[in-house]
Amino acid sequence: MRVRKLQQKRGWAMTVAASILKPTLLSATSRTWIDGEKIPATGGCIVVINHISHVDPLLSAHFVYDHGRLPRYLAKSGLFTNKYLGAFLTAAGQIPVERLSRNAVGAYDAAVKAIGEGECIIVYPEGTLTRDPDLWPMKGKTGAARLALATGCPVIPVGQWGAHEVLPPYTKRPHLVPRKNIVMKAGDPVPLDDLLALPSSTERTARATDRIMDAITAIVADIRHET
Repeated sequence: MRVRKLQQKRGWAMTVAASILKPTLLSATSRTWIDGEKIPATGGCIVVINHISHVDPLLSAHFVYDHGRLPRYLAKSGLFTNKYLGAFLTAAGQIPVERLSRNAVGAYDAAVKAIGEGECIIVYPEGTLTRDPDLWPMKGKTGAARLALATGCPVIPVGQWGAHEVLPPYTKRPHLVPRKNIVMKAGDPVPLDDLLALPSSTERTARATDRIMDAITAIVADIRHET
């Protein structure tokens, strides 16, 4: 497992988060990180991951952080309503999203801006925890594809497995004993260059979304040794 030195300045919020969360995750889980160096060391990019547990954001942040990038998320706006938590999330560079509202457009613009400024945005394209009974990725939402087509940045697919054993989907009680192994594997950038050359359309976005989900699903199948 290779790790890469962080290139960006962390800021106080990320420093606090890393000092608390990383030792906790190191003690609570073991890790198998595969091909994380495929995440670009610098420059704007989107990391897309399958969603199987409410602890996914912590574990994917660990994976991205271990490979030299500060994780930025599109987070539910309700988390920002608390004065102190909201200030912390803002200082950590997280982006509030008000789903099913006009303000969701503002979050999209903020994400485009962050990518343009060289940030690494983590997106769960399914939009929610998978409801598939065998925890395979579901059909994706279009958000990640729209960001990718708007910015032309690399889209790095990541498949993960094991988080559901720490905290099964749609449950609240973690299973910490015995310690669970988390597997995360990054793939090559999703090929979207041909779509970038096409005029904007619903069909173009749908094709990009399908490619993103196919790439994630192929990695998940590989690390699960299943089809």
